[in-house]
Amino acid sequence: MPYLPSPKIVIIGAGFGGLKAAKLLGKKNVGQVVLIDKTNHHLFQPLLYQVASAALSPTDIAAPIREILSQYRNTYVMMGDVVSIDKENHCIHLQNDTKIQYDYLIVATGARHSYFGNSHWEKFAPGLKTLDDALTIRERILMSFERAEGSACDKEVEKHLNFIIIGGGPTGVEMAGAIAEIAHKTMRDDFRKINVSKTKIYLVEGLSHLLNTYPEKLSNRARRDLTKLGVDVITGKRVTDITEDGVLIGDTFIPTHNVIWAAGNQASPLLKTLNSELDKQGRVIVDADLSLPNHPEIFVIGDAACAKDKNGQPIPAVAPAAMQQGRYVAKLIIKQLPKEKRPAFKYLDKGSMAMVATGKAIMKMGPIELSGWLAWLGWGFIHILFLIGFRNRLGVCLEWIYELITGGRRSRLISKPIEDYEKSHKARLAAIKD
Repeated sequence: MPYLPSPKIVIIGAGFGGLKAAKLLGKKNVGQVVLIDKTNHHLFQPLLYQVASAALSPTDIAAPIREILSQYRNTYVMMGDVVSIDKENHCIHLQNDTKIQYDYLIVATGARHSYFGNSHWEKFAPGLKTLDDALTIRERILMSFERAEGSACDKEVEKHLNFIIIGGGPTGVEMAGAIAEIAHKTMRDDFRKINVSKTKIYLVEGLSHLLNTYPEKLSNRARRDLTKLGVDVITGKRVTDITEDGVLIGDTFIPTHNVIWAAGNQASPLLKTLNSELDKQGRVIVDADLSLPNHPEIFVIGDAACAKDKNGQPIPAVAPAAMQQGRYVAKLIIKQLPKEKRPAFKYLDKGSMAMVATGKAIMKMGPIELSGWLAWLGWGFIHILFLIGFRNRLGVCLEWIYELITGGRRSRLISKPIEDYEKSHKARLAAIKD
């Protein structure tokens, strides 16, 4: 087992909440901080769909964790997989048998997609949570057009040009709009055999409205914008089966090789090792100070926590909430406040927004509701503002300007020959067991 100085504060996860806590604790030089993550980078998840749709490259929305925290001399970064938490003995266990003690523990493990008991669907309908997910989806989208161009059978061409996105939340809406732009704008004149304009995009939502957390007026506007882009929006119907040949929606079967899952989230299974009460999504039910009941030294934040506001409503699993929680917990640790003197966490809702396509977005900030170009400009400004690093901000801004002027997406690269793709695709299907 490698030697590590005994840490005082351990943070699991370098997402929005974990990184915010690490930076504040680093600035204040409070004890020793160890940040552990499965990857070596912090990912700006709100723009992950743009990597999946070839609008941005992975380096535009990710940055090395070590570089971000390099100025904080009391902070250690570890790339590793935490497999269990021993809250009674104040230690965590990593996959490589490393054991790390802590005085304070911040659990910010995020979430993965949930298939609601149908895990065998994953091999046909990948979700979108990591860079690997985004690159897999990008590869499948671009390869579908190539395979359609090389198909002799009209039915196979149809399968390759049908795209189904399951889930009508922000990710589903954004992916549907992005694929519509790729098919009907970016690659409209790139092929000679197939008619790319015949691409069909279906967005399926089990509830009666898209973006059900938004006001009905904005939800309806998003639906109209998607329809104008050529997206077939299906609401009030649920997916009942997904196979290699297509998707069954109610009693209607749509043949396709392209399915993207954006319908649900499930918290990390690591949380089960805390032996604490969990909600239906597997999140830890925390006290008002975001700590574990009877364990004031353990905090759970972000997508891993089931926390409620002063009105008893669940705090949404969004980036601003995670960052506010990370800052709040770090301040509690800095002040060394006992549990009985800790103020309850208060979430400040700064609004919500979702992009449909270029020049089309919706935004709600308090009583203000916006849509169209003004909302799109606000969406772009906020996302640029929260990106980490000047290079990333500048790069994303330039890519968006290029796309706005030309309609092009410069990241439309397939890194391997079609024969290699077919082999890796079959291997991936075989690797994911039912």
